[in-house]
Amino acid sequence: MEEPIQGSSSTIHQQPQNDIQEETTFNANLTETPAVNVVRKLLFRRLLVGVKDGRFFVGSFHCLDKQGNLILQDTVEYRSIHRSSPSPMEQRCLGLVLIPFSCRTSCHVDLSLDEQLSMLSLSNNQSSTDEP
Repeated sequence: MEEPIQGSSSTIHQQPQNDIQEETTFNANLTETPAVNVVRKLLFRRLLVGVKDGRFFVGSFHCLDKQGNLILQDTVEYRSIHRSSPSPMEQRCLGLVLIPFSCRTSCHVDLSLDEQLSMLSLSNNQSSTDEP
C-alpha cells in the first residue's frame, strides 16, 4: 500500500519501507544453483563469440537468458572481407548485441590461468554432485 506525500503542487506516492525490506530479505533467501554462480562470475568479462556465417563478436558479457541467447556490450564485429581462408578482417563497432543461441558456434572467455583453474574446479564440483 502506498502512502501519499504532500508536495507543494502535487501528491507523490512512496512505497512503505517495510515492503522494501521484505523484498530485500526475499532476494537474499534465494538459493542459486552452481551454474548460476558460474555465469555470475563471467559477468563483464570479455567474450569472443563465433556465429554460423563466419563472423566473430568480441564484447563484454552482459546477459544470458533462459534460451541461451547472449547479450554483449561494447561489441566489435569482425568479418572476413573475402571468402578465401587467409583474408584480411574488417571490423566495426556495434555496441549492444544479442547473439541467438541457434547462431552461436563458439564462445571463448578471456580469463587468467588462475581464473581458468578456478572455473574448472567449479565445473568438476558441479559434475560430481550431479552423479548418483
